[in-house]
Formats: sequence, C-alpha cells, structure tokens
Amino acid sequence: MKFLRVDMTEQTVKVEEISQEYVGLGGRGLTSIMINNEVPPKCDPLGPENKLIFAPGTLSGTSLVNTSRISIGAKSPLTGTIKESNAGGTVGAALGKLGITAIIVEGQAAEGKLLNLIIDQNGEAGLEAADSYQGMRTYVLVEKLLSTYGEKNGVLCIGPAGEYQLGSASIQTSDVDGRPCRAAGRGGLGAVMGAKGLKAIVISQQGKSPDAIADPDTFREAAKVFAKAVKDNPFTGQMLGALGTAGLVSAVNSLGAFPSYNATNGVFDGWEKISGEAMAQIIQDRGGKTTHLGCSQCIIHCSNEYVDKDGKYMTASLEYETLWSMGGMPGIDDLDVIARLDFLADDVGLDTINTGVAIGVAMDAGYKKFGDGQAAIEMMEEIAKGTEIGKIIGNGPEAVGRHFNHHRIPAAKGQSIAAYDPRAMQGNGVTYATSPMGADHTAGNLVGQYLGGVLNPLEAEGQVEASRNAQIAMAALDCTGLCLLAGVALADAVATEALLKMMNAKLGTQFGPDDYPALGIRVLKAEREFNRKAGFTNKDDRLAKFFYEEPLPPHNKVFIVSDEDLDTTFDF
Repeated sequence: MKFLRVDMTEQTVKVEEISQEYVGLGGRGLTSIMINNEVPPKCDPLGPENKLIFAPGTLSGTSLVNTSRISIGAKSPLTGTIKESNAGGTVGAALGKLGITAIIVEGQAAEGKLLNLIIDQNGEAGLEAADSYQGMRTYVLVEKLLSTYGEKNGVLCIGPAGEYQLGSASIQTSDVDGRPCRAAGRGGLGAVMGAKGLKAIVISQQGKSPDAIADPDTFREAAKVFAKAVKDNPFTGQMLGALGTAGLVSAVNSLGAFPSYNATNGVFDGWEKISGEAMAQIIQDRGGKTTHLGCSQCIIHCSNEYVDKDGKYMTASLEYETLWSMGGMPGIDDLDVIARLDFLADDVGLDTINTGVAIGVAMDAGYKKFGDGQAAIEMMEEIAKGTEIGKIIGNGPEAVGRHFNHHRIPAAKGQSIAAYDPRAMQGNGVTYATSPMGADHTAGNLVGQYLGGVLNPLEAEGQVEASRNAQIAMAALDCTGLCLLAGVALADAVATEALLKMMNAKLGTQFGPDDYPALGIRVLKAEREFNRKAGFTNKDDRLAKFFYEEPLPPHNKVFIVSDEDLDTTFDF
C-alpha cells in the first residue's frame, strides 16, 4: 500500500506511506475523502491548489472479476463541486497489481510545459517531457506511447479538449486492445489534467506486487461465489453480453423517459434505428463484434466493436448513454453518424454525454437543425481545433445556453443530465438534483426499479427514499473497484455476503452488513462537506427551471418532487 505524490511544479515523484485515516479506502472513498481533507474548497479548479487523484478500488488488482474500475477525483471545473469520475479499461487493475493505492497529482507545470508520468513494472515512477505530444489526439497518442514503452502498458491520457481546459474534457483510458475508448468523462477532469501540464500516465500491466490479502483462501472461495452470481443474473449474464447497455434504448423509450430533441419529448421518433437490437444486427452483418472484452478481468463482455460497411473499425464501445446523447438529444437516427461522433469524442477527449447535450442545446437554439448529423460532426471538429464556437460547445450545455441566450438547458450544478428524463423518472430527478457531483446517471440510477415495476416513475411518493438508498449503495460500490454493471448481482443476498467476505479477507477486518452502507454514507458526507465549504447550499440541489414548467410528452408530466422533500434526501 503506497501513494505516489506527483509534484508538477517541482517535477518530482515521491513514494509515501498511507496515513491511518486512509487505510482500507479505495476508489471514490479515497478520492473524495482526500480531496475534502487536502484541497481548499474555494480554490480555482484549474489552479495549482487543486489535486487530481487516481485511485483503483480496494479490490482492484485481486483475482475478483470486473474490478478494473478506477476513480479519478478533483474539484470540478464544470460544476465547482467535488467530483469523482469513474472509468474502466486496464489501468485500475494495473495499479492494483503494483500495490499503488493512489496517484496524487498536485501543483502545476510551467505554462506551455507538458509531461508524461511513466510507471514501470516495479512501480518505479518518473516524469518525462511530452512536448512532442502536444495537441495530439488520443488514438495516435496511445499508439505512439505503446510503441515507445511496450504494449503491456495501460494509458490514461487527455486529448486537445483537455489541453484547451474545456469543461467537458475527459480523461481517456486504454482498453485491453490498447485503444483509448474508455472514458472518465464527467465533470471536466480532463481539463484539470491539462491544467496540471500532464498529457498521459503510462502504467505497466506486468506488476507483481499487489497488496497482500489477509486470508487468501476465503477470498478465493468468495470470489468464485460472486462470479457465479454475475453469470447467473439474467441482466449481467445474458442481456448485456448480447446487446450491451444499448439494450436500454427500447426499454427507456417504452417508459417515455428517453429525453430527445433537447429534452422536449420522452420518445425518440427514430429509436428503433438506434436500438441495441438494430446495432447488434448491423455489427453482425458487417463482421464486427457484438460481444467484446473491453476491461481487464471482465466476464460480462458488454462491449462491442462497431465497424463501417467495409468492416473497418469505427468505435468501441457504443454505449446506451452515447446512443442517447449523440442520437436522441440532437435528433440523429443514423448509427454510422453516432459511431463517428463517439469516436471523435474519445479521440478529442470529451465526455459524450455533456458534449451531446451541448450539441442538442445548440440545435434547439437554432444554431443548426435537429437531425443534422454532418453539422454535429463539424461541431466536434470545431472543438478539436479550438475555435471560438468549438470552445463554447466544448464547455458544455450551460456555456452553449448562455451564448445563444437559450433557456432550455438540461443540467444540474452545471453538468448535463443523462439518458433518463426526470419528469418521466422522478427518482432519477432526485438523484440529478441532489448528487454532490451534479446530474449523474451512475450516482443513483433507479431505472431497474422502474422497469421491474417496483416503483412508479411518475409519482412523487417513494422517490426520495429510493434515490437516497441508491446513492448510498453506489458511493460504497465505487470504493471497491467493481463495475456498476457487475454490482447488479448484489441484488442477490449470496453475492452481497460474498462481497463482505472478500472485503474482510482482503483487509483483515470485521466488515459487517451495516458497515457497507455506512461506507457509502461516509463518502457522501465528505462530498457534501466539501461542497458546503465551497459555498453550495440546498438551493443548489435543484433541477433546471424548465423541468418544473414544461410537461414532457408522452406522459405530459413535469418534475413534481417538492423542494422540501429534496432537502430530506441526505437525512441519514
């Protein structure tokens, strides 16, 4: 267990023992609690006082399936709040196998200076000049880095959007094929990385020094039980392997909750053309891969490889959120165009969600017409070139709304909503409004409860409690390194028991059933404390005004959860 402290001002890297207050923490728990402790809440997110923290989960680097997630935390330049952005690929597992609990990047390189951080198979780390990579898009960048340092490395990097320090800039991570197509997209953390003067982190995947497991036999047996639960679950064991997350397109449209044409309708007219079923058929007909291993140690294989009419690679993986943000929101029903937009987002280093919604706002404001795929592609290229309009779009939907003086901006705390309209999924609206990190689909998504008939998505009753419980559960899960999708298996009590056994076997603790939600509450309290010190109040825990005033077809409902009820979300 060790920290790597990277001082960008002095260009030094130091190995540091973990202080007692951080022992046993991983992922989001570590990033959020450390940021609350060490980052001045009112600092400039793009200044030297902010810190950018990369933390694999507590179980990353072990034999447990689907534990390759990495949490990246900082004060967000998009929202001004605390932020954890989560990504898959290879780097989480790679750091775990090196026994690196976190990389803490602080300070700021001299203006115009660009550096790479290189971590070898022994965990030795150093900064190297990266001036020759300046302005480079991520696909070429990663290809060059892997050519230089070897294919058995994982990469975290930024594209031009990060160097421009745009509000929607992502941090891209490489998948098992060495492609930078996994993203820590939300919150503009790529801009923080760019402001630090850090272009890329190259991490050896050949590490053989993971943290010791206190009880290896118990861990191994519990890991088998958990893996079986993931495979036996119909969602993770069958649907995701066949259609990926894109399988939700038809389901959410059936609920009238697929915000389309900049959230003016809950059903997208061309949803059948961009559904998971349609995408799988196209991929199959063209010789692509409908099922694909994207992240280390994954047994779900929800990824895909989308190819063009000649069978040439276009993007991986085309996910539900992107099919919505680059499809439904700007009114585009051509999968080839959406695939191109997805590739460009990864290549330029942009959050597909925030950027797609920004394009939708621009179209709604009359800048271009809904459904104009070529115009959307041109907007992405404007972002890549750093033109005036490109920077406006690359800074997200609120920047676009201000520029065009347009009122309909589907965002909370400056961050765009995700692919579930809060007027047709009231509990998701509670999560969007109250999450310490701005509107976020992974912070506490209730789509499973709505599709399962457990909760009525159109009524106010029960939504706050459901959102509270989901936010607590996700805050805890984000500490482990487990994929959100694999976390679905925790609906099975056997899987939950196995997870607790693994946590105890790894750490040598007596983690009980009540301690798991307590971990989630501890994380949320730290995040909310940071935000309060940064100047946020309960008045910031609200949705955009139009959600309360403009009914959403086909149900013609507005958001009806009261402010008083929203203010009880974190009564724990």
